[in-house]
Amino acid sequence: MKTTLERAFELARSGRLETLSELQRALVAEGYALQQLTGPALFEQLRKLMKVAKVHTD
Repeated sequence: MKTTLERAFELARSGRLETLSELQRALVAEGYALQQLTGPALFEQLRKLMKVAKVHTD
């Protein structure tokens, strides 16, 4: 099984999610714990990945 961080980055790059809340819900639905997802730098990095991925999938 992948770590929470690995899966978070995969989901962020997928283009299917637009917000951190959606990302967190998806992780929980897949059975991942959210304790590893902390800190403003990580959140900003995930937001940027989701934004870029969304542009490329539209």
